[in-house]
Amino acid sequence: MTVQENNESGNNRKGDFWQRFTLAALLERMPPWMKNKYILTILVFLVWIILLDPNNLISRVREIKTRNRLQQEKEYYMARIEEDRRKLNELRTSNENLEKYAREQYRMKRPDEDLFIIVTPDEERKIRRERKVSKTPKPAGKRASGKSHKE
Repeated sequence: MTVQENNESGNNRKGDFWQRFTLAALLERMPPWMKNKYILTILVFLVWIILLDPNNLISRVREIKTRNRLQQEKEYYMARIEEDRRKLNELRTSNENLEKYAREQYRMKRPDEDLFIIVTPDEERKIRRERKVSKTPKPAGKRASGKSHKE
């Protein structure tokens, strides 16, 4: 074989490779159900609805999940508001309840009383975390040297 024949046979192989991806070759290898224009239309429509449309299916699912989460939060806060209203009504109507609330929530006491606070382990962890967060770093002082200030 000559160099020219080699090049031509190589070009034919390259040409064969690219000929496999022509439209006619792809249509020949396609299954018959994919050649049906109705099925192709339905597939294009589904891809459009699921992925490409501004109100696509994926964003709708996210919005539904968000709405459900917000609905749960709303129910929680509505129950919380109702409970707080009930407590506020109790505090406004009775001095005994007001005193009880002040003792429990704000740890207030009468002058002649002693107050003992019993803390559960969970409460103790919470208090320690709050103290760590609220601590400010100490300013860097002078380093202690071997010499005393009196010298």
